[in-house]
Amino acid sequence: YLKISKLALAFAIIHSKPPGKSSKEYTEHLAKTVSEQDFGWKSKVEALEAEVLRLRQELLLNKICPRFCLENNATAETLLDQECVNPMSYSSQLEDSGCDVSNDYAFDSLGIASDFHQSEHNVDTSKCWLERIPPLSLCCTSKEESLTAPVQFLQHLLEIRQLSEGGIVQADFTELENDSFTVCNSVSQLLDGLTVFYNSPKFPVSNFLTEAVCVLIRLITDTKLSNHVLKKCFKKLEEFKKNLIQSILRNSSVNRFQALHAVSHTLVLLARNNMLRNSLISLLLSEVRQFAEQLLQAHQMQAMYDITQYENIFSLCMILEQLLQNETEESNVSSSDYDGEEKIKFLKNLDQIILHLSDEFPLFSLYLWRVSVLLNSAQMQ
Repeated sequence: YLKISKLALAFAIIHSKPPGKSSKEYTEHLAKTVSEQDFGWKSKVEALEAEVLRLRQELLLNKICPRFCLENNATAETLLDQECVNPMSYSSQLEDSGCDVSNDYAFDSLGIASDFHQSEHNVDTSKCWLERIPPLSLCCTSKEESLTAPVQFLQHLLEIRQLSEGGIVQADFTELENDSFTVCNSVSQLLDGLTVFYNSPKFPVSNFLTEAVCVLIRLITDTKLSNHVLKKCFKKLEEFKKNLIQSILRNSSVNRFQALHAVSHTLVLLARNNMLRNSLISLLLSEVRQFAEQLLQAHQMQAMYDITQYENIFSLCMILEQLLQNETEESNVSSSDYDGEEKIKFLKNLDQIILHLSDEFPLFSLYLWRVSVLLNSAQMQ
């Protein structure tokens, strides 16, 4: 039957081909036309799926905090006006491109330091949700358009959370448990979009991407929302952290250090959530240990090693050192919270590794020793 069908199709093409075209040319033209139609259908399906997700997001927001509670409550609007004491808008806060790297400590490589700290103390964005226009008026490129819906949805959640915490509105966040698909999909889209950016970052960073990072950090550090998000999206967040770590290790561009700085500080910001911090410490310990073992083996065999990865490993060492320092300074956090197995593996034979590498690789050996000191001091505390 298949052979007969192919033969019939061949005859149909030969008989219907226009004059001046060979059968091969006409067949290629028909194949191209069909493939374009398939691509068009795929685009339509993706657009419809995006619209379905947007409607589900809107429905979930209405379930958490019905709109009429806000729109028909004059007192709430008055209170919201009082909350908006800071006239500075998001777009004006984010005018700085964040390209200045003169301050090594600041998070300004992504332009998120001032905005993130501002959001911890202000509720000046709360009125945006009351208005019928989207809170994000920032322009975005075609690559960033896929992030618009998840960023706006998560930003709305944060704004409702701020309003409910201030007693301005009543919100039922248990609805997040009943619609895990919408929450998971929104967070996944946000993380996927940020992963694409971090794999090939361009500077100066756009305001839209800066806002996307701010929304993610506020989400995972919010005391009420973070529990719902981590419950459903922990694996995706773990994958995101692994991707960021690999983007640091694999980056071989000549002027890569500003990009490494940006990724490093994003990882440090993610570690503001205790659960993510513990798993991040374990991931970093594992990566640094594996590289140290590979470097020792290459050194003993007088073999070549990856110089780019050697240069990039210091970014992971600095992140690890900062996280461990923060952990030892916080009396309410125990060093046993993160994976004890990775800690044991890291410390095992570490003295021998440092001894053999100290002459050829003194700086890396020093970092290994500093990390081991922090691990041991945390254990003693």
